[in-house]
Amino acid sequence: MRFIRTCCSVVQSSHGTPSSPFKNCERPDVWCQYYDRPSQEPIESTSVLLFPGQGSQFVGMAKNLLGVKGVKEMFETASSILRTNLLKTCLEGPAEKLKQNIHCQPAVYVTSLAAAKKLAIDSPELVEKCVAAAGYSVGEITALVYAGAYTFEEGLHLIRVRAEAMQRACDLIPGGMLTVQLSHDSQLRIALSAAVNHCKEELKLNVPVICQVSCFLGPECKVIAGNNEALDYIMGHAQHFRLGPLRKLDVAGAFHTPLMLPAVEPLKHALQRVGSARTPCIPVVSNVDAEPYGKGSTVSFRLTKQITRPLCWEQSLHALFSRPDGAPFPRIVEVGPGRQLGATLRMVNTKAFARYESVQV
Repeated sequence: MRFIRTCCSVVQSSHGTPSSPFKNCERPDVWCQYYDRPSQEPIESTSVLLFPGQGSQFVGMAKNLLGVKGVKEMFETASSILRTNLLKTCLEGPAEKLKQNIHCQPAVYVTSLAAAKKLAIDSPELVEKCVAAAGYSVGEITALVYAGAYTFEEGLHLIRVRAEAMQRACDLIPGGMLTVQLSHDSQLRIALSAAVNHCKEELKLNVPVICQVSCFLGPECKVIAGNNEALDYIMGHAQHFRLGPLRKLDVAGAFHTPLMLPAVEPLKHALQRVGSARTPCIPVVSNVDAEPYGKGSTVSFRLTKQITRPLCWEQSLHALFSRPDGAPFPRIVEVGPGRQLGATLRMVNTKAFARYESVQV
């Protein structure tokens, strides 16, 4: 199944051929240097799609998508490959099962691409005039599949291996993730260092100890991840380090930190088996460096790096939506379960958020 055929098309110029991406640099749109779109297409009529990641799942997701042509077949294909009833898990849970990597990551992936099918039917112009995409964590693979770098089945295979490998890493060293709100006098770096020192010097943990920022969500909001003992220390000393409200994320481990190193090789082998990615037909912004993917050869390198490196989500939103005062914004659609990416967009760029919408799943 090549998802791109039904969910994305190249917008043509008035002469019927794509214009050069380097001829539109007078436009107040930072993406003119990346995507092959004609200057005649008003920016405000184009769209950027955002695909969510792990943590956006909820029991009952996908129930509003079952009437969309092809969606049940997508879930049947996924269930056959995964050897589990993925749709039942999405609809009925239980939540503890849906939280597990091996269920959650493919569930969010399939639900998001099913939502893209719904979007193509309900608002075809948002698909036809899509000029860029980005995905949060596992959502980056979703975005790459949407953009044609991989087929639906190839993406599902990668996510299955990724989820299983990350779960094994989680089982080796239990960890977790916290969102933390910061103020001008917060001492986050000192807190992270103190948490690591506490685990090494006082608890004498005989395993690798990590406590670090694992995702940049906004100027005053980060995700930190690490050993459970380190996170317990942070939560117990939040006031001392002038940290704002903390929230434990409903995930199985310390994602996007070196504690996920055991998952790198399995994913690397899976990428080799799938073969070289095709060049995406629209720019997909990488979580690793907030830069758009170019040729397919860069895809496997970034996807393996993403597992152990902090997510540059705030930086990705800046890359997509920073522009001069008065410049128009595209329509911005969150495609998948939840509205968490909309919340991060609101923190980073309130003007862009005014153009935000989501697909009900």
